[in-house]
Amino acid sequence: MAPARLHFGFIDLHGGLGRRFGSLGLAIDRPAVRLIATRSTHTEIVGSAAERVSQVVGALKQRYGIESPARIEIEETIPSHAGLGSGTQITLAVAAALCGLSGRTVPILELAHGLQRGARSGIGSGVFELGGFVVDGGRGDTDAAPPVISRLPFPEAWRVVLLFDPHMTGLHGEREAAAFRDLPRFPERQVERLARLVLMKLLPALAEERLQDFGLALTDLQRTIGDHFAPAQGGRYASRRVERALLRLADWGAAAFGQSSWGPTGFAIFPTHAAAEAAVQRLCDLREGFDAESIQVACGCNHGAQVQPIYSMAGRVVAA
Repeated sequence: MAPARLHFGFIDLHGGLGRRFGSLGLAIDRPAVRLIATRSTHTEIVGSAAERVSQVVGALKQRYGIESPARIEIEETIPSHAGLGSGTQITLAVAAALCGLSGRTVPILELAHGLQRGARSGIGSGVFELGGFVVDGGRGDTDAAPPVISRLPFPEAWRVVLLFDPHMTGLHGEREAAAFRDLPRFPERQVERLARLVLMKLLPALAEERLQDFGLALTDLQRTIGDHFAPAQGGRYASRRVERALLRLADWGAAAFGQSSWGPTGFAIFPTHAAAEAAVQRLCDLREGFDAESIQVACGCNHGAQVQPIYSMAGRVVAA
């Protein structure tokens, strides 16, 4: 099992100190990637995301010489281009499972780099390996994956309401690259403020489980980053539908709210499961397009991906 991740935004889009981006993110227990890889005489991929999985199999052979014919059964995937890290999580899950079958040990950061994941952010590989709330140090003057510089557990009681918009996808591919290329340079003074906000308010509040202060800091950062990217995504949020719902959840007790990565998925953080469920019910009762299919209540996932061998009559199986 490989957990989805929320990407809360960037700290330094200016890059004046030699490193650029720097990200904050959280592993969540749902949605997730779940798969089973079994030794076979030939490679067979069953389930969704077959094209991406096939690309991972080819890249492992080319980059690392790993040839382990397997039947790869994809039981669950993360929605694509929804801001939840689907590409990185399924790539690393497949790679880790096939490494396990072949008896090879390749560090997660090396896999992420070799398989071209994490071009701007180390959050995906960070939560895959460590889980919890992760901060990376941004990209330096090499193409190495951004290093994780902080990892804290997410409080067990807190809950994350996820709002999906199945009618659209977030920016990706060439449109994403164009956005980073064409947007104006981020003001250095804003970078200084965000760095101080993260170091001296958000992270200490998380360590001490003070949700109100954590929420104020995270929502502030979200507004700042969302406004910077507004010209590329049509506003602070990619989805107007999600935006309206988030504002309602804020009125009903969410301590933090915003958009994960390019969206359109929105998130709202509540102090307890009961508070989250009550807010979700109120939102569903409004009959404005949100129902059990477009809302989930998730927990923070304080462990990384679980990749384990299972032994059966057919031989060694690796489940991720």
